[in-house]
Amino acid sequence: MPPERDIEFSIELVPGTAPIYKKAYRISVKKQIDELLEKGFIRKSTSPWASPVLLTEKKDGTL
Repeated sequence: MPPERDIEFSIELVPGTAPIYKKAYRISVKKQIDELLEKGFIRKSTSPWASPVLLTEKKDGTL
């Protein structure tokens, strides 16, 4: 269960609508982080707490 928040809301969908399918696309982790920082969606942190990111190197050397 998600935590309780000060404001609870829901999104009413039009009956009969279906989710839009969009194929996932590849983007480098550094590029995505830089874009999110630039847009202000994330910010640098000095917190001792973190959520790790697990990357696996591919045969061609990319992540």
